[in-house]
Amino acid sequence: MIKSQTIINAAKSGLMVVLAVIMPMTAGASGEDVPLDKAPINLNNHESLQRGARLFVNYCLNCHSANYMRYNRLADIGLTDEQIKSNLLFASEKVGDTMKVSMPKLDAKQWFGVVPPDLSVEARARTADWLYTYLRGFYRDDSRPTGWNNVAFPNVGMPHILWDLQGQQVLKAEEHVDAHGVKAEVHKLVLDQPGSMSPAEYDVAIADLVNYMVYMAEPAQIKRQQLGLFVLLFLGLLFVVSYYLKKEFWKDVH
Repeated sequence: MIKSQTIINAAKSGLMVVLAVIMPMTAGASGEDVPLDKAPINLNNHESLQRGARLFVNYCLNCHSANYMRYNRLADIGLTDEQIKSNLLFASEKVGDTMKVSMPKLDAKQWFGVVPPDLSVEARARTADWLYTYLRGFYRDDSRPTGWNNVAFPNVGMPHILWDLQGQQVLKAEEHVDAHGVKAEVHKLVLDQPGSMSPAEYDVAIADLVNYMVYMAEPAQIKRQQLGLFVLLFLGLLFVVSYYLKKEFWKDVH
């Protein structure tokens, strides 16, 4: 009995040590204190989803995979097989293939320090608002190996792959005085070198990309919601019919 209790106590102590190590790392990596911007998600906007798919294939699919998403599911957002083959099928040969990445994992580990995660369900894991804030939150940081940092994911290992579109931002500190006269240092992102898009155009492009990633995380989401609504309406009708049947069957029972 004493031996069993000793083992239990040792296991608890080990678990506490592991949590003490992991939790600060998780908090520092996720940027939980950063306010998230609202992502304008509209899964019924097929044009937005198509533009987002093009951005994903041209920029994200070079390093990140989406192994749970098949190219032919893009037919659900209005694309034909021929359009998929001509414009989006760069890393595979068949529209029925999954969105695999061609970069070897060993090379990715060497270049970035970690293998880039699969993005199939990243929108569900991180939320659309986090992705929208993250993809707009890169700034120049010469202290980082890649030369980039991010306000939503401090010390991120990923470089800013969309810098040619957004340009280069810098993080500047400004002194802020609140209503009580208390001074505080506030950090703000400032566009230092413009890219090929204006800030408004870049925000729209990122909204399209995040919109597509939300769709990719659950391609059947709209159909599921429609089916759920139909089931609720059917159950409501069934309840009314059942209620009057019950009244009819029990009307002579006292």
